[in-house]
Amino acid sequence: MKNFKIFYVIVVAIILSSATASNAQCPMCKASVESNLKDGGSTGKGLNNGIMYLLAAPYLAMAGVGFLWYKKFKKKDVDLSMKQERLNLN
Repeated sequence: MKNFKIFYVIVVAIILSSATASNAQCPMCKASVESNLKDGGSTGKGLNNGIMYLLAAPYLAMAGVGFLWYKKFKKKDVDLSMKQERLNLN
């Protein structure tokens, strides 16, 4: 188990150290938005709103699934009577 932890740390370190900067927009979209912003347009704001919408959608979906899972598996009227004996945690 200790070897697995060391391997995991090494893999994470390699992945984090090999990160490079990248441009996420295609050159045509970037040029269009920059020229529109220079002319006083609001295309850039709409593009940013669209990106935020796409970013938030998976989190909202997972929150909905988590909420439904919690409601479905939540137990009601559970009897928690425990024996009066010593617990062995080993």
